[in-house]
Amino acid sequence: MTHGREKLYIYKQCGKPSSHLCAVEEHERTYGTEKPYVCEHCKKAFSSSRYLKTHERTHTGENPLVCKQCGKVFSAYSSLKTHERIHTGTKPYACKTCGKAFYTSSNLQRHVKTHSGEKPYVCEQCGKAFSTSSYLKTHEEIHTGKTFACKQCGKTFRSSNHLKNHERIHTGVKSYECKQCGKAFYWPSGLRSHEQIHSGEKTYVCKHCGKAFTSSRYLKLHEGIHIGAKPYACKQCGKAFYWSNVLRKHEKTHSGEKPYICK
Repeated sequence: MTHGREKLYIYKQCGKPSSHLCAVEEHERTYGTEKPYVCEHCKKAFSSSRYLKTHERTHTGENPLVCKQCGKVFSAYSSLKTHERIHTGTKPYACKTCGKAFYTSSNLQRHVKTHSGEKPYVCEQCGKAFSTSSYLKTHEEIHTGKTFACKQCGKTFRSSNHLKNHERIHTGVKSYECKQCGKAFYWPSGLRSHEQIHSGEKTYVCKHCGKAFTSSRYLKLHEGIHIGAKPYACKQCGKAFYWSNVLRKHEKTHSGEKPYICK
């Protein structure tokens, strides 16, 4: 089975595709076998020493694998290979419903649920539902009240995932580059939204008025107008706004900051 420039090998037991034949062969040996390789740090068991060695790097922080294109480091070979697809543009996982292709099988699985509307992962705290367990896990951090602070600037976030995304701003590394115009982005979501400018595709449609947008973020901001939600409130005077950028502009009226100088 091939897609793009990568040949895919299929796990016979579970049907999951992989671009690495050796990984498929090793994975298939895990069915019905013992797991004699145990991690000394967390006691998690594995069927091969290779799996154990890769796992142990999550405890030691070791990242011996380096991307030759941008210098980003990884603890697992599979993660490096997946990352390299961003530079080559290879998207081997295609949606059977709409044809949209993705760099990883996990991204494809998330996308498929947008067609079915399936959201099986429900937050026990507030009842909000999600299409993947990872989205639910990120959301649940909000309820703990714990904040995650950036070591560079001190800015705090309600989830570790949001902090991780923010930290890319300080490194200056923009790994996601548009093949049409060369513009680079910190995050794949930014690249995807940007690419729709070239294609003219607006897949996110407002249920209230039918207006379409290039990203879910823009749609969400727009929908606030219909429901009257103004989540961004000024701490000085309490005035609320639909968008964070408007709040930031408003806050400058209190601080007296005037960063724009006429030349």
